[in-house]
Amino acid sequence: MSSPRGDQEPFPLDDIQAQIGKRLDDVAKILAGALVTVAGVMTTLGLTSDVVFVALNNESWPIYVAALSAILAIVCSIVALLIHPTRRGNVWETVVLGTGVVFYMVALSVAVVGAAQAAGGSGRPTLTDVKLQGKGSDQKLSFGVHADGVERWASINVYVTAVDANQDDLPGTTNLYSVSLRPDDKGEVDHQISMPLPAPQNAWGIQIIAANADGNDRCEGRSPHGPSCAVVQFS
Repeated sequence: MSSPRGDQEPFPLDDIQAQIGKRLDDVAKILAGALVTVAGVMTTLGLTSDVVFVALNNESWPIYVAALSAILAIVCSIVALLIHPTRRGNVWETVVLGTGVVFYMVALSVAVVGAAQAAGGSGRPTLTDVKLQGKGSDQKLSFGVHADGVERWASINVYVTAVDANQDDLPGTTNLYSVSLRPDDKGEVDHQISMPLPAPQNAWGIQIIAANADGNDRCEGRSPHGPSCAVVQFS
């Protein structure tokens, strides 16, 4: 008696193919949760929602790649679930799931890199609570310097200079204040500065610059690791 043609198999083989198809469907269901898994990995590594927005604004490519790879893994899982569990179907489902697993592993791997990059910070300093209070010789300047993700061997240099009305350094003057700050064991710099600051002669105001020691200190430069600057006019 001739055997069935095409994708049809004798009854016992149909059962075997159905069992294989069920196991492949189980793998597909796991891949269907790729996006949730990737988000869980990032959250576990300290990537909160506000940090995600900052990272996306800074063009953190690992987050985009991880999300795209997770979505592609989900697409592969959906396609695999729609394939009929015949012998040929199981072959195609295996290929699709293999591709999905690759996207899944890429998503998890890149998610770790993205979370570490975004949650760890870029080492770029930020000036906070800049205040110039008082008048004349009684003026007092206060501000804070914050940075995270700073390498332990690195430092943050802070300068206060007098500027003219064009916000250029006042000729013939030196820094009114300068300090080099090193990070703590967590790679963070959190320093508060308060100092008397009488207005220098012919000065329009002051400029505060906080920059990485190995970076540039040009406030006009277009760089994600550029300095943080603030200009305050004398009253």
